Amino acid sequence: MKFEYLLFNLIVIVGPIVSQFNQQIRHISQWRLKFLTNGIVMIPYITWDVLVTGSYWWFNETYTLDFRLLRLPIGEWFFFITVPYGCLLVWETLSDAKLSTRLKPLRHVRTVLYVALPIGVWVFSTGKQYTGLVLICVGLVGLIDTLLRTELLMQLKTYIYIGIVFGLILIFNGYLTARPVVLYGEAYQMGYRILTIPIEDFGYGFTLMLFNAMLYEKVFNFTLRRNNRRVKARYLLNCPERTDRNN
Repeated sequence: MKFEYLLFNLIVIVGPIVSQFNQQIRHISQWRLKFLTNGIVMIPYITWDVLVTGSYWWFNETYTLDFRLLRLPIGEWFFFITVPYGCLLVWETLSDAKLSTRLKPLRHVRTVLYVALPIGVWVFSTGKQYTGLVLICVGLVGLIDTLLRTELLMQLKTYIYIGIVFGLILIFNGYLTARPVVLYGEAYQMGYRILTIPIEDFGYGFTLMLFNAMLYEKVFNFTLRRNNRRVKARYLLNCPERTDRNN
């Protein structure tokens, strides 16, 4: 079916839409922040996608609509909206105080990820460009976690989240590569696969979803602090007597 990739995205987004009725999930009132986060992270990944389509990978015309935007089928554009949004919903369900506790031994994970940066540059120079770029992005996960001070890599919930994301990659990417909706240029990757999925795709998904989670937490916490300041300011304005006592 020509619209199969588009249908795939519609199926993926069903979960988040249904979850809108679950008032216990924080993301209901934060859907704007999620789309903002997705949009920001989407820019470098879409740019990457546009630049390498036709070499690193390409799309089977049997399962994609003929319409292309910057050489990408419309289903690919929706992929960068539906999948990260759905994964942020998973992230929200893990927003438990105990799971968010920072564990000091996990601080060394960032150091390990830093090592992926020079290795990725070297692998890229050998011609395995997809593999190299994925390793560079893995290294950037550690760097951005440090720069944004989100410390997600020190939290237990991050590793539960990664496990769930890997499971989702097996399901959804497994479908896309088994049909196949997406085909790959073997010259640009190591050639190792888990089932029908190139191992690089797991790193690609790992970085895409963690970048979204990191930026979302940063934006969410910033918005929360700003709103708290506004509430406090309104309270003080409405309580002049208390303000006078404090002065």
